[in-house]
Amino acid sequence: MNVTLPTAEALRTALAGLLDGLPPKQATQAVDRLIASYRGTTPTDAPVLRDRADVVAYAAYRMPATFEAVRAALDALREAAPEWEPATHTDVGGGTGAASWAVAGAWDGPETTVLDWAEPALALGRELAEAGGPPALRAARWQRARIGAALELAPTDLVTVSYVLKELTPAARTELVDAAAGAAQAVVIVEPGTPDGYARVIEARDRLIAAGLSVAAPCPHSAACPIEPGTDWCHFSARVSRSSLHRQVKGGTLSHEDEKFSYVVATRFPVEPVAARVTRRPQIRKGQVLLELCTRDEALRRETVTRRHGALYRAARDTDWGDAWPPPPEEE
Repeated sequence: MNVTLPTAEALRTALAGLLDGLPPKQATQAVDRLIASYRGTTPTDAPVLRDRADVVAYAAYRMPATFEAVRAALDALREAAPEWEPATHTDVGGGTGAASWAVAGAWDGPETTVLDWAEPALALGRELAEAGGPPALRAARWQRARIGAALELAPTDLVTVSYVLKELTPAARTELVDAAAGAAQAVVIVEPGTPDGYARVIEARDRLIAAGLSVAAPCPHSAACPIEPGTDWCHFSARVSRSSLHRQVKGGTLSHEDEKFSYVVATRFPVEPVAARVTRRPQIRKGQVLLELCTRDEALRRETVTRRHGALYRAARDTDWGDAWPPPPEEE
């Protein structure tokens, strides 16, 4: 059962009430500090989110973007394995639970455990879930745990690790990815869509494959990434509705912004990856559409679709960055 849209609306509604008790100046200062922390080097011996003001600012500012990025990765997993449905889910470093909201929107009722080392984040996540989350999320377990080295994960169907790896040392990152690979039937890792975020995703991808998992998305294959290191990076974009806090902090007027993210989905069960993935925003020109593709034969290539292709051309005009290509027959 797909309840993504109602879940997204419920999350926005729950977040809308967060700022009522937080002075605007305090919210702005908390967001500014958090942005500086995430852009710099975060120490791994202390949580970034220190108190409720930090957590409220983070939730209002970052949860919608994290939700949309994880939702896109989960959509790719569902596309590759339409019959699979997780009964259990562990959200590693889940904080206030954005990834868990996305999971609750993708499937009806997985039993969720959120692990994080910031107790204020867990408390607010529980509060948000109880305020407007779907039943499975309201029943979730919110547990404090040190994320990184020596983390032990119980067997589970799905593990999500979103925007967490940057906060860890290289050694802790590898231990976390190995723990996820050993515990789960499917692992979803999401990082910022920057060159270093992509590098962390590729590192995790390699370890997941070495642990016996197969890549379900975004790659059409489980071979080495065809991008030459240092020349480019694979990332995608998700449209995010901007809250009043977004507009207040950034001074913008647009109702939306685009979240750039990199991700990998790997599984221990059979999947059918797409034949090719659109890796850049399609270029629509007069009578033609240019698509940058990562293909199943492990190559990057450009495909030009023109009016003479008929239905395929119309489909190309509706194709978005990150979509499968060619589209399923029913979408043509």
